Amino acid sequence: MFFEFKVGPYIASFWIILIWIATIILTVILNKFIKRMLKRYLKKPNIKIKGTRITILKVLNQLLILGALVVGFQAFRIENDVISIREFLSYDIIPKKADGRFHISMMDVITIILIFVISRFIINIFRLYIDRRFKDNDDFDEGTRFVYLQFAKYIIYVFAVVFSLQIVFTDLSGLVVGSAAIFAALALGLQGMFRDMISGIVLLFEGTIKVSDIVRLFSPVTGEEIIGRVLKINVRTTKVETRDGNTLIIPNSLLTQDQVENWTFSTGHTRFNITLRVAYGTDTELVKKLLKQAALSHPEVSKKRPVMVRILDFGEYALEMELLFWANQKWFAEYYKSEIRFEIDRLFKQNGIKIPFPQRTIHMSKEDRPDYGQNKKPEIEE
Repeated sequence: MFFEFKVGPYIASFWIILIWIATIILTVILNKFIKRMLKRYLKKPNIKIKGTRITILKVLNQLLILGALVVGFQAFRIENDVISIREFLSYDIIPKKADGRFHISMMDVITIILIFVISRFIINIFRLYIDRRFKDNDDFDEGTRFVYLQFAKYIIYVFAVVFSLQIVFTDLSGLVVGSAAIFAALALGLQGMFRDMISGIVLLFEGTIKVSDIVRLFSPVTGEEIIGRVLKINVRTTKVETRDGNTLIIPNSLLTQDQVENWTFSTGHTRFNITLRVAYGTDTELVKKLLKQAALSHPEVSKKRPVMVRILDFGEYALEMELLFWANQKWFAEYYKSEIRFEIDRLFKQNGIKIPFPQRTIHMSKEDRPDYGQNKKPEIEE
């Protein structure tokens, strides 16, 4: 028959391929149908578990894929009189070498795939357990949930890789010895990457910086201040969203080795300041009263904490003053400070208080003036 090829020990034909395509299409249709039905079910008032829908969908997708694989294997019966799972799995893709240390069979390939599928299945079940177990715990936030899931992923995938290597290599000692030189070269050439990976593990383990935390740090290149919200902590890098909506990819070592201020880590309110200048001779008591009025008029400024005004210094051309207030919403602190500055400007104009700016007066002698000598009568020489 035309268009025949071998898949392991068995013959596949055009009709088998059609069955495989039909199976894939049917799996996709069932997947969409299950999504629709599950979405309706989870809209019930008693279903309030965050992430449940995504987790259940992943589990069902894996079960559908497993069923599609079974149907695809049974399709071999069209061109083969007898099919045996044992015969199919024992077929060697790469035969054993003389030392017998390395070989790959269909069983090995399928086993490795199953190992990672089961690993994903276990991770999804663990995610569902975490969501159910701690959904009513007020101390369990999104950052803590993320840390648990990341550690579970690392541990499960490490075991999956070790089991996979054990299947392919009957003796791992030779692989470890042969890879020692490569690992040493990689350790020297990729010191920065390994440092970032270790820093990522430290971040996940310590929990000083977690997902959804607001951090303040400085760029190591430009020295510019960066204020952002942590979106995700990976093994090597961390995603941070700035106030402008941009996403920065920051190496984890920057968060562990440099000074980082975690605004979310501290509880309660934080003190902010606004500096300004007023002209000499201005009624400072009136300025103090207006600055406090401007700060307390903002709804996000704490009314329980003291609002203070102090003179920082006698400047070159003005009094340098500072307004101190407490606020809780740190992510929008710059917007709050701007709104308070607008109110200060309005109150100052209303009360005739001027904010000076530097001026320079240049005194020139008569001889240095540019028009000097234009009206001078010329001297006549006899």
